[in-house]
Amino acid sequence: MRAVVTGAAGFIGSALVDRLLDDGHQVVGIDNLSTGSLANLGSALRHSATAARRFTLVRRDIQAPELTDIIAGTNPAVIFHLAAHVNCEASWADPHFDARSNVLGTINLCEASRRAGVEKIVYATEGASCSSSPSSVAKAAGEMYLRAYAERYGLAPICLAMAGVYGPRQHPGGDAGLVTRLASALITGAPSETCRDDFVHRDFLFVDDAVEALVHAGCTPVAAGTYHVGSGRPTTVLRMHQMICAAVGTTRPCLVVSMDEWKAAAAGATSTAGEWDWTPAVTLAEGVARTVEWLRATLDSDCDRQEAG
Repeated sequence: MRAVVTGAAGFIGSALVDRLLDDGHQVVGIDNLSTGSLANLGSALRHSATAARRFTLVRRDIQAPELTDIIAGTNPAVIFHLAAHVNCEASWADPHFDARSNVLGTINLCEASRRAGVEKIVYATEGASCSSSPSSVAKAAGEMYLRAYAERYGLAPICLAMAGVYGPRQHPGGDAGLVTRLASALITGAPSETCRDDFVHRDFLFVDDAVEALVHAGCTPVAAGTYHVGSGRPTTVLRMHQMICAAVGTTRPCLVVSMDEWKAAAAGATSTAGEWDWTPAVTLAEGVARTVEWLRATLDSDCDRQEAG
């Protein structure tokens, strides 16, 4: 099978590329590398250097007018649309940029898919992680455009509203989620964050389980529609802080920060993806331990490079 992955060099996108290649598929990744990293695609780029050339990276923005030619030239069975601007706070600083990326970029992809005759699009959108920001509004608008193109042109979008995805390759800066930010702060000794309300719950999903849901949606006959993808096991933010402390090996107390983000994220802990026989496999304790292990290695490597420089 041939597949296109937008946002291929990102945290989730690169993990999806690796999985598709491991399953024997041909993949074209599209990424402008504004937030994604070539380091995330190390394994995939080794595939592209082989005779089979099962992976090709196209360095383009999804707003590029030549997107139609790229899609048509690939002739994919499915497009996984993960390219997005997902920094909730930054979306308030520059909502115009956020809308261009998340709304106009998705419209451009819809047009490219329609013209190239590609029907199946798997769209990764947000659960309740930042439900009152320009970023979440723009992602919701993208989903509405996909539904409109489905009704008029016969596209078959599968929209996955994901819980808070965390895991290896999610760097602690920028748009990183709570787990990665807390773990990084606890490892480095920087001030950590949480909220004082033990009744505020979040749903967390390990990246491998998120990828499994994406692959299932894209590679099996799942009906078009919107599905909530999460663990279905909500966890308080304070409990998460305690679990990360245990994985890091510290008992350092937390600081109290703004409640707004956590209150907005209290919903969306159920999963409707179980309707198509998908369930997460990685426990929260295992996922946190694997994330902490990866962060330690990454932060140590960054420190070594700085000292060498």
